[in-house]
Amino acid sequence: MLSTLLLFLLSAGVIYLACEYFVNGIEWLGQKLNLGATATGTVLAAFGTALPESAVTFVAVITGRTPEVRDIGVGAAMGGPLVLATIAYAVVGVALWINCRKLGRNDARVQAGESRLARDQVWFLSIFVVKCALGLIAFALKPWLGVLFLTAYALYVWRELTHEDDTSVEEALEPLKFQPRAATPSFIAVASQAVLSLLVIAIASHIFVSQLETIGIAMHLPPHLVALVLSPVATELPETMNALIWVRQGKERLALANISGAMMIQATVPSALALFATPWMFDKPLIASGIITTIAIIYLWRLFHRGNVDGRTLVPVGLLYGVFAVYVGWSLLA
Repeated sequence: MLSTLLLFLLSAGVIYLACEYFVNGIEWLGQKLNLGATATGTVLAAFGTALPESAVTFVAVITGRTPEVRDIGVGAAMGGPLVLATIAYAVVGVALWINCRKLGRNDARVQAGESRLARDQVWFLSIFVVKCALGLIAFALKPWLGVLFLTAYALYVWRELTHEDDTSVEEALEPLKFQPRAATPSFIAVASQAVLSLLVIAIASHIFVSQLETIGIAMHLPPHLVALVLSPVATELPETMNALIWVRQGKERLALANISGAMMIQATVPSALALFATPWMFDKPLIASGIITTIAIIYLWRLFHRGNVDGRTLVPVGLLYGVFAVYVGWSLLA
């Protein structure tokens, strides 16, 4: 058990360190590709950090030999958005609240394009409601609807890449860690740093999830509870770490864009994979996760739609994940 705890803590530390390199490399990569800061966060950073959890869903639903194993993929497809909509946004709020004086600000106001972030919540909610509704009914053509989810994500990426940022704030780039003395690093160095750091994140995330599952078994927690409540927290750790790092640098626009972009991936790609390979039928814990995620998104949309978001107003949304965890634990142990 001691070795498990050590690997658990060590892998978490490696993920954070690798995320430092990743966010630095992905910012430079966005500049090299002439992308705005928001598109860099919603597309490049989100796609990279969403790979580990998408891989969890793919392995579970495609290679799983039993319905129970394939159901893990369904849990990951629903648990990921829940973690991002609650814990990840709360982390941004707490980090901004704590670091506002260090950043030379008088308050914890979010300096980002709130209108664009509000539109992201609408995009996500529209897709998420459909995918939850599909989990309540059974019909023969349901697997083919996975193509629509992939199409929706393609349209989202196209919109992000073709729309200009709606804020004039420009974040300064720190020197590339692979070429710290170069004023303008080479594309090869930028790409190498982004790819290698992402590879380290993927490996460390796999170790982190494995140790978390071992701890869950040692504590005699039901496998379904681990898959739906604990594993998504672990697989969404890179996005949460990225958000923490960017907020500490005063770049909450990138942090929030990374989270919203990752949520769009989670709402479409893993869901499409699960629709292709499973019946995609929800039990009570999955229905509860859908309801709580919807409540969180509506709350976030109202915040961003009104504008002038204070970091402290993002913190309460994190409590919704605690409500879900308590409900699932109670329902499984009852």
